[in-house]
This record gives sequence, C-alpha cells and structure tokens, in this order.
Amino acid sequence: MDLKQSINKNNIPQHVAIIMDGNGRWAKQHGEDRIFGHHEGVNSVREIVEACGEIGVKYLTLYAFSTENWNRPKEEVDALMELLVSTISMETPNLNKKGVKLQAIGDIKSLPESCQKELQESIDITSKNDTVTLILALSYSSKWEIVNAVKEIAKQVEEGKLKTTEITSKHIEKNLNTNKFPDPELMIRTSGEHRISNFLLWQLAYAEFYFTDILWPDFRKEEFFKAIISYQNRERRFGQTSEQISTN
Repeated sequence: MDLKQSINKNNIPQHVAIIMDGNGRWAKQHGEDRIFGHHEGVNSVREIVEACGEIGVKYLTLYAFSTENWNRPKEEVDALMELLVSTISMETPNLNKKGVKLQAIGDIKSLPESCQKELQESIDITSKNDTVTLILALSYSSKWEIVNAVKEIAKQVEEGKLKTTEITSKHIEKNLNTNKFPDPELMIRTSGEHRISNFLLWQLAYAEFYFTDILWPDFRKEEFFKAIISYQNRERRFGQTSEQISTN
C-alpha cells in the first residue's frame, strides 16, 4: 500500500526539522569518498522537499552545516562549500517552479562570499513563493543563537528599553534566528544517532522526535512518510493528561 495514502491530511505537522546524518558512512559503504555521499544526499533533499509539498508540510528546516562542521578536514569543508554553491544555483529554478521559498538561519556571514552571494540570490528569487518554506541551517549552532538572543536582550536592558522583570520567553523567541517561523512539531534524525547535536534546542522543546537507522542518502519519500505516520500515531499532550486531551 502506498504510504502516502495512509497519511491523515488533517494532522500534518506544519514544520518538520531534519538532521541529515550519514552521508559519509553511506559513501564508505559504497567504496567512495565522503563528498560523494554529500552529493547523493542532495537527491534526498530534493525528494523530501517535494514530499512536503505533496502532503502539506509548510516549513522544512534542514541542518545542512553546523558550526562544529568547520572542524572537519579542510578538503571536505571546501568541497561542501563548493557543493552548496553549485546545488543552490542548480536547484533554484526547480524550487521556484514548485513554489518553494528558500530561507537560511545561522552565522551566514562566516560562509565564503560565493556561498553568501548564491544563497541571497536564491532567497530573493524565491521570496514570493508560499507552497513550502525551505530553511537551511548553515554554520548554525543553537547555543550560539541563544547566546546572541541573550546579548540582544541585555543590550535592551542596558539602554533602558526593557526591564529585567518584564523579560519573558517571548523576548527570547523574538531574538532567535527562527523568529519568522513556527516551532517544529517533528524532528527527524537519520543514521541511527539519538541526539540533537546543538540543533534548535529552544525550538524543539515540544517537538516529537523520530530516529531512524536509514542513512541520509537512502532517506527518500517513503521513509519520510513513515516518519509522518509515526508522528500521527502519537498523543501530543503538552503537559496535560490524556483525559484532558480527549475532552478538549
């Protein structure tokens, strides 16, 4: 049976976040170097973006490059940056055709100028699209993001624009990179790892987690639909009891 037909269209997560893990291991299993796995992983990105459009997921955040990834071998980092530029350039017409809006979060200024330029051009070209918003987390660290939010709030207090007694969670959220987007309801991580690796620590507070042993280059539409169905079979209580949920 087609898994997509089993999905309840009335219970689709508005925002899905994915840690795309396993490209290097996939490449090793196929006797190739790590960058080959990253190239193949692009095909999975294309499929999952399409899948989101097909079932009605409005926001998709992909952990594409973490702050910690800068510590990888220089050859791999350079190859990843080249792949990022070429992929964005190549995929922008298709994203635009399918109504996908591209956005980015993270320390974008730390990326090479060629990456920043290509990224901004694609963001501008797709800015009016509204089928799916694809958010790339690039040179991203959730702790870095939260520290920056705290610094901004502290600055407002120093300037007398805000009292410490007035600070709420809303002030944190307003100063996060993700302030334009709703929090994810579902977080997926591939490759068998069971951690969130400094990814959206604040935003994932009430998200459902889905871990799979599938390596990212093998994670295609059917695997994504399995994650959606798993999400739909869970009871999201937000601190309430099952009885309270059933009567609301």
